[in-house]
Amino acid sequence: MSKSAMPDSNNVLYTVKEVATLLRTNPSCVYRIIRLGLLPVLKLGQIKVRKESLLNFLQKYEGMDLTNPEDIHPVNFKHEGQVNVNE
Repeated sequence: MSKSAMPDSNNVLYTVKEVATLLRTNPSCVYRIIRLGLLPVLKLGQIKVRKESLLNFLQKYEGMDLTNPEDIHPVNFKHEGQVNVNE
């Protein structure tokens, strides 16, 4: 992804698409996290996420596996050569 495609980190509010770009995921995943109440939002024409809310979300769930946001658990690497973060 080119630097020009990344949202401006000085923004106070991000769209769902910008959050998805920053998290390197897709908008559907972001909407799911929002619907589950894990990421607070506000609506100004369209859904927006405050930069502070996004940073708090990242800090709160650091080290967690959010592949299925309905079943959040610690990241557990079991592949050869990788470290188990639970040890």
